Amino acid sequence: MLRVMDDDRVFRALADPTRRHLLDRLFERDGRTLTELLEGVEMSRFGVMKHLRILEGAGMIVTRRAGREKLHFLNAVPVQLIADRWVGKYTRERAAALADLKAVLDEGGAHVSPTATKPRQVYQVYINASPEKVWQAITNPEFTTRYFYGSYVESTFQPKAKLTHYTEDRSAVMVEGEIIEADPPRRLVHSWNIRYDPKFAGDAASQVTWEIASEDGKVSKLTVIHEFESEDASYAEVASGWSWVVSNLKTLLETGEALPSHN
Repeated sequence: MLRVMDDDRVFRALADPTRRHLLDRLFERDGRTLTELLEGVEMSRFGVMKHLRILEGAGMIVTRRAGREKLHFLNAVPVQLIADRWVGKYTRERAAALADLKAVLDEGGAHVSPTATKPRQVYQVYINASPEKVWQAITNPEFTTRYFYGSYVESTFQPKAKLTHYTEDRSAVMVEGEIIEADPPRRLVHSWNIRYDPKFAGDAASQVTWEIASEDGKVSKLTVIHEFESEDASYAEVASGWSWVVSNLKTLLETGEALPSHN
């Protein structure tokens, strides 16, 4: 029933042309303020705020504070989940699934925000699992091999400890980083360096933040924030991947089964 209600909110949110226009604006450039979103919209400030609340309630956008400003980010996870539900059975190509649904959230909707200090990608989802279970899924290789592109995570998850994502058979390193902050089961921050392709060798280390908030002790709100020094090759590489990872994590914890392989 919860999943049906989530889908209903997404479809209702997308049914309005003004809300689709706001999503298009965020797709063009993410991290906009309310004032920026008002440009080109023939509607009062309060009218736009109402539409943004509906989009936020459907999980289509995520808001973050930057000083006194409230920034709005596109969240591709709800559409990714819908694509996985009806299209994933027939195709394993991420871009094709989103195209078939004619979604406005192609490639994660992650773009640089000029008002933020760094380019960032923000993803958020509600999971019917406790924060402790979500933390376990993030830090336990028995879970990550099932939802995180088959990667085997290894770390003590203590500050300054090394973080490594190996291939499932541990024959090669996919990602390396260092634990910056660990506050189980609420918050994990670590650096991120892609190692599976030499073309990313010159990219600066980026930073991933996992925030887990308990709604009632049983449902968790997971927010993943990936910050970069610039829109480099690593930025483009992961833009379409995080929505799949977060969607797959949710599906695994709620159903016990991961989504079909996604290459």
